[in-house]
Amino acid sequence: MSSQVPADQRRRSQPGQASNAVRAAPAYSTHRLRLNPNENHRPQSYEGCGQDFSPELFSKMEKHLPPHMLTVPRDVKFNFMKDIVDRYLSSRERRRMSELKSYREKIISHYQPLHTDLYTVAIEKYFTPRFLKAVNENSEAGYRSIMAEPSPGVFTFEIFLPQFCELLLSEVENIKKWVHDTRIRIMQPNTMVKCGVALNDFGLGTMHDRLMDYIRPVSKLFYSDIGGDSLDSNHGFIAEYGPDIDTHVGFHVDDSEVTLNICLGDEFTGGNLYFRGIRCDQHVNSNTQSEVNISVLQVPGSAVLHRGRHRHGAQEVVSGYRSNFILWCRSSTFREMKNYKKEFWGWCGQCQAEKEERMRSSVAAARKKLILTEKQPGA
Repeated sequence: MSSQVPADQRRRSQPGQASNAVRAAPAYSTHRLRLNPNENHRPQSYEGCGQDFSPELFSKMEKHLPPHMLTVPRDVKFNFMKDIVDRYLSSRERRRMSELKSYREKIISHYQPLHTDLYTVAIEKYFTPRFLKAVNENSEAGYRSIMAEPSPGVFTFEIFLPQFCELLLSEVENIKKWVHDTRIRIMQPNTMVKCGVALNDFGLGTMHDRLMDYIRPVSKLFYSDIGGDSLDSNHGFIAEYGPDIDTHVGFHVDDSEVTLNICLGDEFTGGNLYFRGIRCDQHVNSNTQSEVNISVLQVPGSAVLHRGRHRHGAQEVVSGYRSNFILWCRSSTFREMKNYKKEFWGWCGQCQAEKEERMRSSVAAARKKLILTEKQPGA
């Protein structure tokens, strides 16, 4: 359990402020997060700490702190974790994060939502009965009963009722109309999507967090090797495809540990997803083996769940328009741990191939040495 800091001490020492009453923080660069969380530990709230990241991120990270850090004052834990997060960001990136925060606050203060249900109502209201049943059962057998697995680690299943798809598409159209009328310039979701909307920027982050609560148990079962059991942040956006906009998406990997890709609909032909093997950063552009090439049909209301490092793309939309709601789920713990590893043969196809080749070479060398030894006189 977390230790309680006296009220007078809390007033004297706010996060980021020095105080004689609080011990000095450790040398952060010498400490790491633990891979497995302390499930019995009750994390503190980090609301009001003034950070550019979600307070929930720090509460979830706290469970992964080393044992000796669990009982120190909140400001020491906060600075310890913030330093870990900042390791991933250059000063330029930190400035960008601050600007992004101001940008979002400006949009949310002026934009009037069309469907407030999407911002306030529990998202489970829109789940299909079969998905809700599997969630309540929360077992591998239950999830597999509603899923197809066209390739190892790529799952397809129905998740949302048509009503949700219609509401979200309508909300996106309202956002686009507001952007046109106000002539405000909005940021695109990422460098791969030229026509889309970053939903977090318009106040839908709460919906994303709630959805990730339901994806986390699935990810824990199927993607624990790449941080699926420690997802703590996300980025959600709409990507649109059609003849006069983006018609396809090139071969790429996502900035996520786990990706949920939901086809919202509209009438279209073509636009299937294709997958070409899982790769780590070092091998992202390595060759693809024919046996890992698969294509997945896009069906309105259905979801595709896969590793973010599973290389993929979207084929050309031949006619009509297709809209997808994509949620990138991330694990700060996995990203921290990944810095201390050089090989990922547990999930990277190329790392696996290189390990197997080293083993074959080692066995061949040992066999050759044995044969030479046997041929020597007196052997």
